[in-house]
Amino acid sequence: MGKITDQIRADLTEAMKAKQAERLSTLRMLQSAMKYQQIEVGHELSDEEALAIVRKSVKQRLDSIEQFTKGNRPELAAKEASELETLKTYLPPELSEEELEKTVREIIASTGAASKKDMGKVMKEASARFKGQVDGRKIQEVASRLLP
Repeated sequence: MGKITDQIRADLTEAMKAKQAERLSTLRMLQSAMKYQQIEVGHELSDEEALAIVRKSVKQRLDSIEQFTKGNRPELAAKEASELETLKTYLPPELSEEELEKTVREIIASTGAASKKDMGKVMKEASARFKGQVDGRKIQEVASRLLP
């Protein structure tokens, strides 16, 4: 069993003892998703597989926040934002904007990308290099800003 799975289980127990209902609900949802995935793949989840589930949950929360904000439902958006903060504690720290831009510049130079037509090459290389550290939208935003 991976360290992340153990950490989530320990945090779940802690939230139960502290009677933190909202945090408990989020962790139960996360643990349920992990258990479902474990049954699906037929083995204990590695840390990388567990992180993928956490990332997927974070992405779902971001989409929900956007939709609730558009739908003029700030109370639901706030609930999702709270869950998002709980989930983010299990993700590795993201790269800073400066580090991201510097590395994307290096990728553009190494792939020989000359225009926005070469965005695919840059995104493929950047996605492989930044796997799990940066959201794909952020990479695309920086790359499109740097390519003429």
